[in-house]
Amino acid sequence: MSQKIVITGLAQGMGLEVARMLAQSGDMIAGFDVDAEGIEALKKELDALGARYHLETLDITDRPGILRFKDRVLEKFGGVDTVVSNVGIGFFGPFEEISLEKALKCLEINVIGAAAIFQAFIPFLRKAGGGKLIAMASLVGRIPFPFESIYTASKFAIEGMMESIYYELSPFGIRVAIIEPAQVSTNFAAKIHKLPEQGSPYRDRAGRFIDRDNELIKTATTPVQAARRIVKVIKSRKIALHNQVDFMSSFFLGLNRVLPKFMRDMILVNYMNIKT
Repeated sequence: MSQKIVITGLAQGMGLEVARMLAQSGDMIAGFDVDAEGIEALKKELDALGARYHLETLDITDRPGILRFKDRVLEKFGGVDTVVSNVGIGFFGPFEEISLEKALKCLEINVIGAAAIFQAFIPFLRKAGGGKLIAMASLVGRIPFPFESIYTASKFAIEGMMESIYYELSPFGIRVAIIEPAQVSTNFAAKIHKLPEQGSPYRDRAGRFIDRDNELIKTATTPVQAARRIVKVIKSRKIALHNQVDFMSSFFLGLNRVLPKFMRDMILVNYMNIKT
């Protein structure tokens, strides 16, 4: 049965692959991205598939714009079944040296952006008697990584927000799910990796972290593989609150549940090659 699905951040990466798969299966797609060229390219793809869609170029921080987007989607589609929050940016750097103004922007996009798109559509879903809210979090939303303190904080916040609203929305038939990839082989990390300045006490370890991260990306889950898992969650009648898309995230989360902290710390430090 086809669904009406809203996806933010669908001009590239996992969001793009999810949109393609859903359109190919006959679902109706609504979404937006700040990448105008990517949106126009996706429109052409969806036209070629004969898909029904509503796409806009929109910044996730434009909250009045999100409400107008919501109104246009509901008017055009007559409703929605699932809302997927996929917008997010990375953030890298030693905590001591980061710009808190830039950190605030990351939290605004990653956390409040997700809150804004969900809050916009919850009234409709509640009155309709159900639906799904799906948020992209990360392995670092439950296992903090060094040099990613602000990004980690944003993903911990997503986890907490979704677990909280799970209790609030369950009585209305609204199901909530969190997607927790470890790594996906996109240029997401490359955009944020930047060595600390010469003379920084963190430069050597941050450099080793970046080199190790770049190695891991080469064999990481592809956007297509991740998208298949996300689409499965979208399509499933029953969904789990926490959902991994790859073996690595499931493996590390399993270890995190059973090992004492000193062993988890030792594994992480060695795995990311940042032992002093």
